[in-house]
Amino acid sequence: MPEIRFQIAWPDNSLDSCYSPSLVVKEYFTPDTEYDLIDFLERSRTALNIASDRVKAKYGFPCGLALGQLQDIEAKALQYSQLEKPKVKFIKFNN
Repeated sequence: MPEIRFQIAWPDNSLDSCYSPSLVVKEYFTPDTEYDLIDFLERSRTALNIASDRVKAKYGFPCGLALGQLQDIEAKALQYSQLEKPKVKFIKFNN
């Protein structure tokens, strides 16, 4: 199963490198695009849950790394939820 990493910038311009066990994230994000925080969270939840489900279908168990990545994203997003119109920039996919 092809995995991929991607880089994002949070509203305070701090950078994170994120992981997905599936290329499905390419269907939900566009490089060099800003997303409202809520939209970014919804896209992340959808894409990483699909990725985890694909691992489960193939190997019989969900992907702990994908679910852990989602937990990390959700936890970090809480730090910015009180800002007015917070945005997350999807920088790029890393091969």
